[in-house]
Amino acid sequence: MNVAIVGYGLAGRVFHGPLIAAIPGMRVGAIVTANPERQAEARRDFPDALVVAQAQAVWDTADRFDLAVIATASGSHADVAAAAIDAGIPVVVEKPMATSAAGAQSLTEHAAAREVLLVPFLNRRWDSDHLTLSSLLAEGRLGTVLRYESRFERWRPTPGSGWRDSRAPEMGGGLLLDLGAHLIDQALALFGPVSEVYAEILARRGGSDDDVFLALHHDSGVLSHLWAGALAAAPGPRLRVLGDRGAYVITHLDGQEDALRAGRRPDQPGFADPPPDRWGRLFHGDDGEPVPSISGRWSEFYAGVRNALRDGTPPPVTATDAIAGLAIIDAARESARRRVFAVPVPTNA
Repeated sequence: MNVAIVGYGLAGRVFHGPLIAAIPGMRVGAIVTANPERQAEARRDFPDALVVAQAQAVWDTADRFDLAVIATASGSHADVAAAAIDAGIPVVVEKPMATSAAGAQSLTEHAAAREVLLVPFLNRRWDSDHLTLSSLLAEGRLGTVLRYESRFERWRPTPGSGWRDSRAPEMGGGLLLDLGAHLIDQALALFGPVSEVYAEILARRGGSDDDVFLALHHDSGVLSHLWAGALAAAPGPRLRVLGDRGAYVITHLDGQEDALRAGRRPDQPGFADPPPDRWGRLFHGDDGEPVPSISGRWSEFYAGVRNALRDGTPPPVTATDAIAGLAIIDAARESARRRVFAVPVPTNA
C-alpha cells in the first residue's frame, strides 16, 4: 500500500513515518512539506519517496495512493483531510481530527458521503501503561474501579516557539487539544461514556492553554481525573487507579516516543520494552508488588488500518470515537468559562 504523509514536522517524521515503515505491506510513497530542511530530512529518511511542496500534487495523482496521513498543524487537520477525501483517498488524521465536535462530525459525514475511510490517529491506546492496566482490569485484579487518575505532566517553564504553544484553541493550539485528546480517549476506551464534565483550563505562560484539569463522571460510575500540564516541576504518577480490591500505580511514561526520537524502529527486537525499574505496582494498602509492563505497540494502529483497507475489517479507531472525545473537550471549555469560585462569607450571629 502506497502512503502519502502530508506534513513532516514532529508527527510526520517521528511517529507516522517509522510506524508505517514497520508494517509489512505498507510503504511511504510520498511526503508533502514546503520546508526545505524538512524536505531534506524526508529524502534522507525515505530515499524512494516522492517529496513535494504542496498536497495538491498528491490529490492530482490520487490513483497512485492507498492512504493519506494528515500530519499538518492541528488547526488545518479537518480542511486538509477533506481535500484528501474529495480526491477519494482514505485518510488517517492526526489528533485532534478537528478543533470541535461539530467540525469532526462534519468531516465524518463528508467521508461517509464519499464512501472514503476516515481514521483518527489516537495511538496512545497502545501505550504500555494503558495496555497493562487494561489487562489488570480484564483479570479483575482491581475489583470495581472507583477512581482513575491519568497525567501527562512536564516541566517546560519557557514556552516553545511553535504553534502548539502560541496558537488559540480554535487554531489548534494548547494542551487540551494535544495531550488532553489522548487522556480523554484513554478514559473513554476504558470506562465508557461520560455524562458530566468539570474543567480548569489555564494559560500560565501567557500563550496557549498549558495547565489543564478535567473531572469526568462516567455512566459506569467511575470518576476520571485527568491532568495535562507544562509547569509541573514535580510530575505526579502517570496513572493511579483505585479499585475496591486494589490499586495500580505507575510513575513512568510509555517509552515509545523516546525510542522513536532516538531513531529506533518499531520492528526492531526489544523496541521500547519497559525495564523492570519502570514497571508499575499493584497495591493493597501499604503492600505493593511490581507488575510486569506489557510492551507498548503503536505500530498496531497501522496494522489495523492496513487490515481495514485490505480486508474490510473495522478500523482500529473510529471517527465516532474522536467525536466523543471532542464533545468532552467542548464541554470542558464551557465548564472552565462558567465556573464560579465565590463563597458566601458567614455573618456573625
